[in-house]
Amino acid sequence: MTKKIAFKTLGCRLNLFETDALVSECTKMDYHVVDFSQEADVYVVNTCTVTNQSDHKSKQVMNQMKRLHPDSLKIVTGCMATNYKEQLEQSGKVDYVVDNDHKTAITSLVENWFEGRTASPDSFEKDLFGYEPADTTFHTRSLIKIQDGCNNFCTFCIIPKVRGRATSRPAKDIYDNIKQVIAFGYKEIVLTGVNIGRYQDEDTNFEKLVEQILEISGDFRLRISSMEPDGFTDSFFRLFAHPKLTPHLHLCLQSGSEDILLKMRRMYTAELFEKMAVELRRLYPDFNLTTDIIVGFPGETEEKFQESIAMAKRLQFGHIHTFKYSVRHGTRAEHMPNQIPEKEKTRRSEIIRHLSDEMKLAYRKSFVGKEQTVLTEQFDKRGFAIGYGEHYVPVVIRQKGLEKNKFYTVILNGIEMQDEPVLTGLLKTQ
Repeated sequence: MTKKIAFKTLGCRLNLFETDALVSECTKMDYHVVDFSQEADVYVVNTCTVTNQSDHKSKQVMNQMKRLHPDSLKIVTGCMATNYKEQLEQSGKVDYVVDNDHKTAITSLVENWFEGRTASPDSFEKDLFGYEPADTTFHTRSLIKIQDGCNNFCTFCIIPKVRGRATSRPAKDIYDNIKQVIAFGYKEIVLTGVNIGRYQDEDTNFEKLVEQILEISGDFRLRISSMEPDGFTDSFFRLFAHPKLTPHLHLCLQSGSEDILLKMRRMYTAELFEKMAVELRRLYPDFNLTTDIIVGFPGETEEKFQESIAMAKRLQFGHIHTFKYSVRHGTRAEHMPNQIPEKEKTRRSEIIRHLSDEMKLAYRKSFVGKEQTVLTEQFDKRGFAIGYGEHYVPVVIRQKGLEKNKFYTVILNGIEMQDEPVLTGLLKTQ
């Protein structure tokens, strides 16, 4: 009888890549992958621990899993599993706690379990990049892991503890992985990692890696996921002139205050960030620049908070992912003076979210009357195709009979207000 397995992923694109790879491997092993809400023989939760809220969500899922599926095999992995490994092992809520270093061993653990053998996750070899190219995933885009870990040690961040020091995947493996997923039929490749801008494999840095990927033959486009705004060369921005590289970057600002950035131990200044943003918009006026901002960091006065607002208004981001500062045990910021009350963090967070909504709507409205190359991903109840343009703007193509996972040139003609503003359009007639 075919065994059923379900996955739940919390957190970043790196977790999504790793879950996708495990899903694909399980499918090849004849497991039936089902939705996490369904009955299954195995449940795998890939957790996040970047904030207190992330921990809370991960715990909620684990509690629900234990309550609803007491007889199923329950595995927790990811950053929370790494950070709280002993506590989770002693909690009795799960059967296996698998840290990030041993995540590739999950399929072997499952096989051993059903064959009546038990094995510790730690008995398997550590392997950060030992994931097979995924041909069966939850997504239309193919995520490609190029790097793991971080050496920056920002004062608020626990990621170096749970992901380890920066390690880059061999460039040849990346090229081979991309060629394989293109052969599987994927049309969009997304590079992901913890600090991908610091990629370095022998003489291949991030810029050279991207250049080489863009020379791979095939009908695909390349997207760069979240990056730190440091380590760039002046020539990096020229790469966005290539037709395969999408004009969108998520550059992590965190604060518009030079003083707060210094306390965070960020590797750049607000002035440098703004110069980079201005240069991108000078070269590519429609460029979609999105970012992260942390509010309520220790010592962030109202004046310093207003510096973040002022910078956001000047740069007109396509979206701001807002975080309330969350105390992480073991970080230097945990012991900093002038901690901000939770109520004030919430107030500031709402201000940034409201500003982000205004800028997002204005940015997307600016595309009305223009073209986008839309990769179709799904269909709505009306039978209209939904996908993303090259600028990472969501588009509804108001025509029926289109195909999934195909590029269409679309003339944008309006905005629909759904959970967020979504552009609408019709196919360009030849």
